[in-house]
Amino acid sequence: MILLLFASSLVILNANEPSIDQIWLGHRSHDPGKLVVNWVSKEPGESIVRFGRTEEYGQEVRIANDTTLHHVEIPLAETGGVYHYSVQTGKQFSKDATFKGYPTDVLRVAVVADWQGLPDLSAIKKDNVHLLLTAGDNIKNIHQLCGDGKKACIKPYLQLIERYPELFRSVPFMPVLGNHDKQIRPRGNKPPSQPVYDIEATAFRRFFELPGDEWKWHFDIPGFDIRFAALDLHHISDQGSTWQSSHSFGKESEQFLWYDKLMKDNERKFVVTLYNERNGSMRAQARGAWHGMFRKGTIAITGFGYYAERAEVDGFSYYNTSLSGKGTHYPDPKSAFLKGEDSYVLLTITKNPAKMVVEIKGLDGRVLDRKTYP
Repeated sequence: MILLLFASSLVILNANEPSIDQIWLGHRSHDPGKLVVNWVSKEPGESIVRFGRTEEYGQEVRIANDTTLHHVEIPLAETGGVYHYSVQTGKQFSKDATFKGYPTDVLRVAVVADWQGLPDLSAIKKDNVHLLLTAGDNIKNIHQLCGDGKKACIKPYLQLIERYPELFRSVPFMPVLGNHDKQIRPRGNKPPSQPVYDIEATAFRRFFELPGDEWKWHFDIPGFDIRFAALDLHHISDQGSTWQSSHSFGKESEQFLWYDKLMKDNERKFVVTLYNERNGSMRAQARGAWHGMFRKGTIAITGFGYYAERAEVDGFSYYNTSLSGKGTHYPDPKSAFLKGEDSYVLLTITKNPAKMVVEIKGLDGRVLDRKTYP
């Protein structure tokens, strides 16, 4: 038996190997000084996170519940540096893990999309990013692992976490919805009698802790004067049928009005908008009103197409990125860069001078395209 002293409480743990290894980090509030630690345990029980600047921890957050899916928000009193943490449920526990506090000099954020192939992401780890975002399609679908109609089944998301354990336990992850994240039945060649997609994204919202409604959200890092806005936009031509996958997006819709207000009220220097629809299709919606709203920000990133692209329209940049980037091309009429290669987007934001460098990178780490936004 091993006696461990955590946060002034004596805890007795079995000397076996750690039994909790499916852990992922994220944010559910708009405050980057708070982090959510998520995990799955084999046996139900309470949720305990111990954390601090060293392996001695010194701080603890405990939730007296009885569950196997755990979400615990912890406060981070300081920026920068490294935090250590571990989790416990009953006699089940994790090994010590670490994550970085948000920096004070240079912020690095990666954006990926189309995880279906679960590729090697060593390049992203080498970039030493502080935050990992997506532009949709984080899983292949729900129904193949869970069975038809199982809206709340989280098995595909657990599979994602299992594929990249070190990445997810060390970097906060904030995903955006794509149609694959909601697919609870086979699509088929024509709209069936029952809905193919769970529009409310039950499994996604159950598994991840995100700000606001979770199917749409925004998150700011004030220290770098940047805002990230996530929209539920994909397969918009299927609206009104049993193939409909996204929330409504017309001028009177909740989503349109929310984003319109978000952009009108915005005071951040940089705004990055994320979604999973074809860029050319989105900017034409509502007689160009969506394009007008996007342009109030800095860039938009989608994961719709299986290729890497940057398009320039009215002085605004539209990006497309995909971890499965060797598919059929649907070039934007305003394309300035296009390549059929697996890719991700790396954002590097500095304070002095205040600028954001956006790079499309191959999974081998090569820079395919670079642009700087003052």
